[in-house]
Amino acid sequence: MSDNKEVVTSETSSVSTDDNTINSNSAFTLVRQENGIAHLVMDVVGDTMNTLKAEFTEQVADVLAEIKSDTAITGIVLCSGKQDSFVAGADINMINNCQTKEEVVSLSRQGQMIFSQLEQLNIPVVAAINGACLGGGLELAMACHARVCSDNVKTALGVPEVQLGLLPGSGGTQRLPKLVGIQKALDMMLTGKQLRAKQALKLGLVDDVVPNSILIETAEKMALSGKFKRTVKFKSSLINKFLEGTSIGRGIVYKQAEKSVLSKTKGNYPSPMKIIHCVKTGVEESAAKGYQVEAEHFAELAMSPESAQLRNIFFATTEMKKEQGVENVMPNKVLKAGVLGGGLMGGGIAFVTATKANIPARIKDISHEGIGHALKYSYDLLNKKVKRRFMRKSEMQKQMSMITGCTDYSGFKNVDIVVEAVFENLELKQNMVVEIESKTKDSTIFASNTSSLPIGKIAEKAARPENVIGLHYFSPVDKMPLVEIIPHATTSDQTISTTVAFAKKQGKTPIVVKDKAGFYVNRILAPYMNEAAILLLAGEPIDKLDKALVDFGFPVGPMQLLDEVGIDVGAKIGPILEADLGERFAAPPAFSKLLDDGRLGKKTNKGFYLYGKQAKKGKKQVDEGVYTLLNLNPAGSLSSNEIVKRCTYLMLNEAARCVDEGIVRNARDGDIGAIFGIGFPPFLGGPLRYIDNIGAQSLVAQLTQWSQQHGERYAPCEALITMAENGSSYY
Repeated sequence: MSDNKEVVTSETSSVSTDDNTINSNSAFTLVRQENGIAHLVMDVVGDTMNTLKAEFTEQVADVLAEIKSDTAITGIVLCSGKQDSFVAGADINMINNCQTKEEVVSLSRQGQMIFSQLEQLNIPVVAAINGACLGGGLELAMACHARVCSDNVKTALGVPEVQLGLLPGSGGTQRLPKLVGIQKALDMMLTGKQLRAKQALKLGLVDDVVPNSILIETAEKMALSGKFKRTVKFKSSLINKFLEGTSIGRGIVYKQAEKSVLSKTKGNYPSPMKIIHCVKTGVEESAAKGYQVEAEHFAELAMSPESAQLRNIFFATTEMKKEQGVENVMPNKVLKAGVLGGGLMGGGIAFVTATKANIPARIKDISHEGIGHALKYSYDLLNKKVKRRFMRKSEMQKQMSMITGCTDYSGFKNVDIVVEAVFENLELKQNMVVEIESKTKDSTIFASNTSSLPIGKIAEKAARPENVIGLHYFSPVDKMPLVEIIPHATTSDQTISTTVAFAKKQGKTPIVVKDKAGFYVNRILAPYMNEAAILLLAGEPIDKLDKALVDFGFPVGPMQLLDEVGIDVGAKIGPILEADLGERFAAPPAFSKLLDDGRLGKKTNKGFYLYGKQAKKGKKQVDEGVYTLLNLNPAGSLSSNEIVKRCTYLMLNEAARCVDEGIVRNARDGDIGAIFGIGFPPFLGGPLRYIDNIGAQSLVAQLTQWSQQHGERYAPCEALITMAENGSSYY
């Protein structure tokens, strides 16, 4: 079976009906209707969402036997007993509980067999989908003879197994291409994207979309009629018919998919290539062979280190969702929020507050122009969703109405939290605290989105320092999942818990970190970036440095990242880190030449790469002027492996220091922070898990060797030396 977005522990359920219950301990209940249709209701007791479990096999077998033996039943409507949720997938613990590849093959074969039995019933079976229908849930729905879903905004269909390093293992790789075509099926499985109701209808994944109020009634009518569309909805173009309908065309599709996958994954993730192979086998050879290969590949992936690490991340984030900022300290409710500054960060913060947290956001800026920019930020993002049929225009208007602006403090009197996103200037931020305290109620939280300034210093002039906290977002706010929450010495527990809850409502994964220079993410990123700069000045080409680290698994290379965030931003953070943490954070002095030349990166169309009219479309080109400016001859003598190790090992060393100093609460938070904040390769599990994988002894030996060759910045920290001596690990 496939993956899900919730981990559940409950195992049985019962649905109260007149006298239709087949087994009071079953998650599946048969409810007979007078018209000959029976509702097969899935409802896992004690959980908000349904998830599939290995122990359900017998329960499903019993209910199928019941259906076959009752000739009065003329059709089945498969539905959920949960509100706004169909089936969220399969319990991932099933995979973790398997010790061998053979056990996983058996698990997959079991799922395939049960779904095939459902498919082979000689009466119509219609899935009535409302809410999340993901992973194994969609595989279950695809085994039905037809599908109808509600137009509920919470209705989403998809196979996100690839995000856990897996593939749909209960027949999904075989059924999906038959329903939506090979190209669309590959797109869904290789990206893990979720479809809204109308998108699913357009693709042919569902047969109808109706309001939830008539969902069951519509499904019953479909089952009674027994007439279903069996054809794939191809676009009428000749090229599409060629690509899907001929062996030569399909060969092109598979090759193109493989090429695209390798360019994105750099071969670091095995699941996409196995998904393509499963589809190819089923289409080009036989269904039986396709199912067999699917089960074998599913098992190989389940036992792979990449999937193990991706599942670890899933379990870690699931665990974090249940935690409060401070244990046993309940958060206060945030009903209204204020945002200071209408720039990119302010606009992004207002957007996630209104659209994700469903909390009205009031933006204060010194000019109407700033407010206009912030409102346009949200409008553009929402309008894109409307154009893609991801949301209705009325819903967009409703969400936009929750974001308002002002150039004074009108409307701030009753806000529960104010998030400050003004320039990185200590005096300005201190003045903002004092102003906000005079314009809001006594309990209002002041959260600073600073990336480098100590929160304790920002709170120095506060009348109520217990309400002041750091809330550090990453850019772009609407996409980056992490926030760092930084209490200073006298921040109250109540403020911490309330801010953590607020960030979660915004759809963020928060980690609570200590108020020390760079906090956590920028602190571990700085040595990595500095090392890349040092290697550049030693003659390594810009594109070679970036390619090495992208091939290793980072989303972008360090030089491109500097261009993206702004070379001037990096220059501001460096001295703060060096002053507080020592010489190992010293940035190469030659970099001041870049600033003097006006090279601030992408925002000024002048950085390490070419931008604007100078740049060729679709190709990233190095600006050779950088080499002239820095008086470099980029010959490059290091191997890609050496570049990767030199940069990443410094990040690992600093991450170990941060855990040791309590900058992060534990190794888990350190790993999640690095993956969600800077894109540390997820398949490696995070820097602390990667240290465990390398082994502290090996890491210390390499760092010691480099410190003798290249300088003190490589010296391994005490925590790593102790781990190496004790043979200990983080997990």
